[in-house]
Amino acid sequence: PASCPGLGSEGFTARSRVRTCCGSGQPYLRLRPSPSDNLPVKDILEHPDPEYDPKEQDLDERTLRKKLGSSFDPAFMSVAAPAPGNLSSPAPPPRLRGSAPLPGELKKLELGESPSGARMKLGKKARRKFLQWLWAYTHCPVRYTWKDLGVRFWPRYIKEGSCFAEKSCSFPEGMYCKPAKSVPKTFLRWYCQGWSRQKYCTWIPVQYPLISECKCSC
Repeated sequence: PASCPGLGSEGFTARSRVRTCCGSGQPYLRLRPSPSDNLPVKDILEHPDPEYDPKEQDLDERTLRKKLGSSFDPAFMSVAAPAPGNLSSPAPPPRLRGSAPLPGELKKLELGESPSGARMKLGKKARRKFLQWLWAYTHCPVRYTWKDLGVRFWPRYIKEGSCFAEKSCSFPEGMYCKPAKSVPKTFLRWYCQGWSRQKYCTWIPVQYPLISECKCSC
């Protein structure tokens, strides 16, 4: 909105709204539920004026940790820039995941009869190998990468998930790994109202959706 330049780009504000939370009068910024195809969240184009950045006194870690409370999740957020060796933690490509535990639906797959009704003999070892190959080919792991959200988020670093979609995950080809589920993680967002000297800025909670599961689908 025009009165809220601290919120960032149109692409961000179009998916968000400020509302009163729990009747407390506290402003609460929330990303509207988005279709899975819209995840991960696109990069936010922030207002370039540094006047809308939090100042040093606004970034006291002890105060912000207390404000975020139990929502602080060190597995998915970091106050400091992750070490170079920890910038990303992608899962191995699906083709290499043959040793991953087989899901229940694959274990129950009936391989003794073809779709046309023809009977087939398949030993236990061959069946296990085939199912492992099928699972390796169609498995869609979530790949995680650290992302810098900028100084107007706290913590500013988030471990964001994405789906391996460089190659088809089906046989024959045609299906790809796509987001199937997401979980919200609560961060603090530096939020400003008004203009210039009359503006008022504060930290408010914002829910940021993260991909938690990928599936092979059309």
